[in-house]
Amino acid sequence: MTQTCGEILVERLESYGIEIVFGIPGVHTVELYRGLPNTRLRHITPRHEQGAGFMADGYARATGKPAACFIISGPGMTNIVTAMAQAYSDSVPMLVISSVNNSHELALGQGRLHELPSQRQLVAGVSVFSHTVARPDELDEVLARAFTVFDSARPGPVHIELPLDVITATVTSSKPQTISTRYRPAPSGPAVTAAADLLKNAANPLIVLGGGTQDAAQQAQALVERSGIRTVLTINAKGVIPPDHPLNLGSRLPQPPVLQAIQSADVVLAIGTELGETDTLLFDDQLNIEGQVIRVDIDPEQLTRNVLPTVSICADAGLTLQALYEAMQDCRPFQHQAEVAALRQASDALAPEAYFKHGQFLALVAETLPEVIIVGDSTQPVYGGNLFYEAANPRSYFNSSTGYGTLGFGLPAAFGAKLALPQRHVVSLIGDGGLQFTIGELATAVELNLAVPVLVWNNNGYGEIKKYMVDRAIPAIGVDIYTPDFIAIAKGFGCAAIKVSSKAEFVEALQNASSSAVPTLIDIPEDLALAW
Repeated sequence: MTQTCGEILVERLESYGIEIVFGIPGVHTVELYRGLPNTRLRHITPRHEQGAGFMADGYARATGKPAACFIISGPGMTNIVTAMAQAYSDSVPMLVISSVNNSHELALGQGRLHELPSQRQLVAGVSVFSHTVARPDELDEVLARAFTVFDSARPGPVHIELPLDVITATVTSSKPQTISTRYRPAPSGPAVTAAADLLKNAANPLIVLGGGTQDAAQQAQALVERSGIRTVLTINAKGVIPPDHPLNLGSRLPQPPVLQAIQSADVVLAIGTELGETDTLLFDDQLNIEGQVIRVDIDPEQLTRNVLPTVSICADAGLTLQALYEAMQDCRPFQHQAEVAALRQASDALAPEAYFKHGQFLALVAETLPEVIIVGDSTQPVYGGNLFYEAANPRSYFNSSTGYGTLGFGLPAAFGAKLALPQRHVVSLIGDGGLQFTIGELATAVELNLAVPVLVWNNNGYGEIKKYMVDRAIPAIGVDIYTPDFIAIAKGFGCAAIKVSSKAEFVEALQNASSSAVPTLIDIPEDLALAW
């Protein structure tokens, strides 16, 4: 039996556990669709390739598993680059499969349809690797490499492009050559012993848990409780330690009292975190830790970025946490509970009042919709929520203000999360400015009957940037933009829509939206919401 390379590709994706493909068919990708009916893969058609990438991102953040994107050559690839960059920055797995011109036409500059000088190189900087399949018999090896990245290394987007003549090449079909079992790297014994000795002999240690620990919550909590060490979470680690845990400082890492505690600690254990400026908000400076630092990361290059370690462990976070737990069995637990309470109180006393209200707003959402996944954009209540909203579980709060910091993420990423976990409540939180970047994806969600409340934090412009300009005596140019009638637009797409004016109206709208057959856009005037 003979098949095209494109037909074999979709069979291989199914074998690796891919469930959803996001893509907009074009003349250069239609041959990838020939074999789809013979698989269980579900195809979703977004309204823009950036939306496809953001949906795949939301799917992966909610589940830890990659989705695939089928992207046409040329403009399709340039459209998805921003979404790939956001995923790359936050270590989110994503498989981007694209077409490219025929092998014999590449780099000739003949003005072919969708031609780029080098599409592969264009996206190489926003992917773990970008590969051109020159022959059908390369396919299994390249796919195996991609899924090894997703499962056994620091994840991120992988781009695989197939020339048109390779997609349509006929080959004798064979048994799928997939790697069925892939293991993550474990820490070395001497490294674990050295780290455990530092922690046991410390006078004033501190633990920082990053997004790399999202799937190791049980191991993280066990180590924290055995050691008794105060622990702070980055934004992407929210929920790894329960919100009410007496050793949990929450995500207050950028607050001066917590920053000072980190910098003055004699031993800091940092696991699965960059310790970068979007974690610390030290935009004009670097984190300066006076004591010894133990860094754990699955990516060896991350071990020496921003803060140099005394002990570096290149390994999986969960396996390392478990090994440290076992190595600390004879330790005398620290008694940091009172200090944690004092640090939380001191940090909260210095925070802007609006940030507390943002946290209370998100807490109201979580109270109304139990086990909710809140997917945010770069918008004001997200910034406050990054500090003061306490997620109950990992992978239940994420947004685009970390890392790359794009706008427009919050809408399609929420739809991706809902497609991944239809039984969970999923909410999109986005500003009126950011919504206009990807508002067309409302049509996709209506088509798919996704009951996602879309909370539009409406301040009639780019409010956060305006405040930044005003605070620095810069003329507020370009930030007071025209705000369209979102209610009319949403209804035109087929969504439900309401503008709320009170807390009671908002709660009722949120409850109704979660059981609707379509998305519900809830327009929330900022001034009213801050008064609730």
